[in-house]
Amino acid sequence: MLKCIPLWRCNRHVESVDKRHCNLKTVPDEIFRYSRTLEELLLDSNQLKELPKPFFRLLNLRKLGLSDNEIQRLPPEVANFMQLVELDISRNDIPEIPESIKFCRALEIADFSGNPLSRLPDGFTQLRALAHLSLNDVTLQTLPSDIGNLANLVTLELRENLLKSLPTSLSFLVKLEQLDLGSNELEVLPDTLGALPNLRELWLDRNQLSSLPPELGNLRRLVCLDVSENRLEELPSELSGLLALTDLLLTQNLLEVIPDSIGFLKQLSILKVDQNRLTHLTDSIGECENLTELVLTENLLQSLPRSLGKLKKLTNLNVDRNRLSSVPKELGGCASLNVLSLRDNRLGKLPCELADATELHVLDVAGNRLQNLPFALTNLNLKAMWLAENQSQPMLKFQTEDDERTGEKVLTCYLLPQQPSPSLENLLQNSRDDSWTDSNLNRVSVIQFQEETKAEEEDDDEDRRGLQRRATPHPSELKVMKKVIEERRNEAYSSRPDEEEETHDSQENRLSDVSNQSHDSQASNSTLSATSHEDRKKSACNLTERSFSR
Repeated sequence: MLKCIPLWRCNRHVESVDKRHCNLKTVPDEIFRYSRTLEELLLDSNQLKELPKPFFRLLNLRKLGLSDNEIQRLPPEVANFMQLVELDISRNDIPEIPESIKFCRALEIADFSGNPLSRLPDGFTQLRALAHLSLNDVTLQTLPSDIGNLANLVTLELRENLLKSLPTSLSFLVKLEQLDLGSNELEVLPDTLGALPNLRELWLDRNQLSSLPPELGNLRRLVCLDVSENRLEELPSELSGLLALTDLLLTQNLLEVIPDSIGFLKQLSILKVDQNRLTHLTDSIGECENLTELVLTENLLQSLPRSLGKLKKLTNLNVDRNRLSSVPKELGGCASLNVLSLRDNRLGKLPCELADATELHVLDVAGNRLQNLPFALTNLNLKAMWLAENQSQPMLKFQTEDDERTGEKVLTCYLLPQQPSPSLENLLQNSRDDSWTDSNLNRVSVIQFQEETKAEEEDDDEDRRGLQRRATPHPSELKVMKKVIEERRNEAYSSRPDEEEETHDSQENRLSDVSNQSHDSQASNSTLSATSHEDRKKSACNLTERSFSR
């Protein structure tokens, strides 16, 4: 009789084992039988809480995946993995890395992200072979002062930590190509950051930077620079030295101007300066000949430079929620423009030359003061034109009319002339700090309430005087509140059983009375139905006549 022979009995020369997503609570014993040959072991996404001692006899391991488990300790025996090249132990509950990690000298790729680490062991910087290191979301407060000893690092990810400063030795990482310092607490950057000759990506978003060192302009190979969500009030003109830069992300800062030197960035493809305080856009923007996407949403711009018409590769231009009263006719020269969004400005008309942008497919001019549209727009192959926020379809049916003032042929429809909501007008004119915020941008109410008298307002003030606004509870607080409410509810019900029974009986009696009354009234209702039907027909006819007369 044939029997099923275990795999380990018929093949002991196993080099790779993949046990990901297997709901394992312990490391399977059969794995240890391959200790002489096993080079790759993947145990990611299980429920492992500890690593047994036999585990560290897998001396030939080169790749070890333990991410997304519940491991609470990385034993010192990890030093046995002297052949280990790749280690992923991210998203566990490991509070510290043992000092013995320094003996894993072959390690090139290591990911410790998502663990409650607060520091790195002193010997960590002896891992000279490290090329890719990820320490995202590990609550690091400082970096080792000698981190520059990791001279072979190509990628260093330190996102979502508590770093307030950077060691100067960072400049010794001459092979570094990607540095991610986003979502930390950095207030100042060291000048030596500009001494990384091979750096291609620098992520500094969500910090507390108020300025950038001019030395950043020395990063000749930098392709992407993200300094979004900081406190930058100005940019150093030396950024013009970033000759390879393609992506410049400046969202949500305090910038009032873009330096004229921006025109030297000939390779720039994406420029995002939304949610700032720009009052003026430099003419030199037209020199960024490879620009494809320009986002200027939520600033204080009153006009756009005519030089924008020189941007032949521009495909997306967004200037929503500014103070534009006009658009330069030169925009028609943007031969590749696909999307033009001018929502929530003060535009009274659009230039006819806009029709020269033959690739334009989406035009958003909702929330302006347009009386009509240029007839020339009929030459465009528009897929969507937005004239109002509550517009039901992307395209509308237009009628042709002659403009009373100019005599020119124009387009109009039921949404023209535009009528900006009074609340939006007040928002534009009475902004206290001359800047846009999330609260006053996206929550403009179109509902208008009747004004109350002074006496009514005083009464309302008296009623509201005892009220306090409370913050939304944390989920853990909600659980406690729920438990307290349930306990009080149970106490109340247990103390009033008779009362509930009596209430239930009285409700049944009332329902019975109502049912009888309803039965008696059916006859009288049927008698009135014919008369009321005729009255409703007459009312409907009168209402229809009034609506047409309007």
